[in-house]
Amino acid sequence: MTITTLTANRSPIKHVVAFEVSKDTLVAEAAPVGEQLTIANTKQAVTRLLKRELKQNLRANSGPLLVVCEATGGYERHVLTTCKDLGIDVHRAHGSRVRYFARYRGIAAKTDPIDTHVLVEFGLKTPDLRLYSPPPPEIEALRALHARRTEIQDAVLAETNRLEHALHKSVLKSLKAHIAYLKQAFTEIELEIAALIKSSDDLNTKTGLMRSVTGVGPVTAATLIAFLPDIGQLTKGQVARLAGLAPINNDSGKKTGARHIEPGRQAIKRCLYMAAGVAMRTNPMLKLFADRLRRGGKPFKCVVTAVMRKLVVILNAILRDGQPWKGANQRLTK
Repeated sequence: MTITTLTANRSPIKHVVAFEVSKDTLVAEAAPVGEQLTIANTKQAVTRLLKRELKQNLRANSGPLLVVCEATGGYERHVLTTCKDLGIDVHRAHGSRVRYFARYRGIAAKTDPIDTHVLVEFGLKTPDLRLYSPPPPEIEALRALHARRTEIQDAVLAETNRLEHALHKSVLKSLKAHIAYLKQAFTEIELEIAALIKSSDDLNTKTGLMRSVTGVGPVTAATLIAFLPDIGQLTKGQVARLAGLAPINNDSGKKTGARHIEPGRQAIKRCLYMAAGVAMRTNPMLKLFADRLRRGGKPFKCVVTAVMRKLVVILNAILRDGQPWKGANQRLTK
């Protein structure tokens, strides 16, 4: 997998089509015309609109066409797949970044037409927009399986917590039967994930390299591959930022504020938290690192966050170099 192309490497963008996405409809606006219309959120409607824009682009000789839409948890999929099929560059914008851009432009109100126009301006005025690149089929499958695994795991926990409050015999029987069914489904999902990784040389190699680090298990490796597919091709700052583990300075003049982290990809944080907890006890290098922070008076949350960051940076370096962890043969001495 390669890092997606940046618009900064291309000719200046003059023709932008923006989509404000909802479950059933799309509000679209094209620049430089400025026309807005509402269409159904279907592949057929998106294809029809974008084919029309491509024809207008050729007639006007407007240069590269860029499509911009916000990430909306999957409802933007028709826009993304249609752009892929038609060979159109598309940027999937981060909602917070677009909102800050609107505030910078002095736009406080928020409606679908206003948001669509903001997206158009965002595409025209923002340099270095990273273009969306669809993940390979095996990564998409791994994401879907991992998401289902998490749902089943949460359902097992919820049903188990209900057991202590179940007094009626039939309710207790129903809960136990449902828990047994969920555990069986959980086992089947894990087997399918393992089979998928084993069937791909690339996934199998990456998993083996990451598991050479003490504290990293199959779930952590699979989660990072699924939700951070560029790992191994990023700088340590980039991989920490994507994981939501990069320390952000908060200094001004004589003030030195406490550094903080920003939200990252939740699935990555969840798996790294568990891996860091194991690594702080069993990984010689990371245990020494954590102990040094504790002696310095750092609270547990700061310590575990620092270990999580160091862990993902180490894994990124391992995949970049294609070499197992150098401390793989080390053992923790008591």
